[in-house]
Amino acid sequence: MFEYEGMQTAAALRSSGAPQESTGRSGPARPVRRVDHLGDARAALERITSLRSRVAEMESTRVDTEGLPTAEALAPLLPGGSIRVGGAYAVHESVLLAMTMLQAASAAGAWCAVVGVPSFGVEAAAAAGIDLERLVLVPDPGDQWLTVTAALADVAQIVLTRPLGRVVPGDVSRLSARLRQRGGALVALGSWPGADVTLRVTRSEWSGIGDGHGFLTERRATVSASGRAGAVRPVDAELLLPAADGTVRAVVPAAGVGAGSDTGRVLRPVAVAS
Repeated sequence: MFEYEGMQTAAALRSSGAPQESTGRSGPARPVRRVDHLGDARAALERITSLRSRVAEMESTRVDTEGLPTAEALAPLLPGGSIRVGGAYAVHESVLLAMTMLQAASAAGAWCAVVGVPSFGVEAAAAAGIDLERLVLVPDPGDQWLTVTAALADVAQIVLTRPLGRVVPGDVSRLSARLRQRGGALVALGSWPGADVTLRVTRSEWSGIGDGHGFLTERRATVSASGRAGAVRPVDAELLLPAADGTVRAVVPAAGVGAGSDTGRVLRPVAVAS
């Protein structure tokens, strides 16, 4: 995370160090506070140097690959089974599904950033396998969400953002160019013009509740993937979103176990993102 605490603006430094003008009135001279300009300059230089070092560290940990890894459960839904460098992906409504898009790249050492998604839970992210030491969160960017997203694309390899306003084609083109140059990708929680792939949950069913009692344990969901402007034939996948242990994985029918049977399974409540 960037640390802004203790940093001052140029205007603040100027106002604190500027000598007071004489009022022209007679009277006892006011004491003049001595200002250590050299010390202030050194302290400011140290803060700038520290910030540059953090940025350099983030850039040096990029995963050098043409395709960014994604979760195994999502690979069948993405062309090539990976996240394309410079690509943009739209995920409708499901924060957990968007979080899963980041998991594999984060585990491989990539920096990730989340902009404008206050419901993105840190505990759920850690449980999903996202490295919190390489995660930048900006929960409330306000009307500057696109500017913040573009800035973080310079240092984070995958940026998850929630569009909070209209996105014009020029903004999309400039951001795409920056992502290609930096070797990153964008995941939008919601609609995104020209998205390579759009993912949405088309059907879901929770299990675990008995006859008026029990705990929700897992959700079986159908996730549909459609390509840009219908260029790619829609693909569906059955996922546990999440499974009883909190992970996201493909549904694999157990041999010799009938549909709806809970034989051999241990069910327990799990706190996850929606």
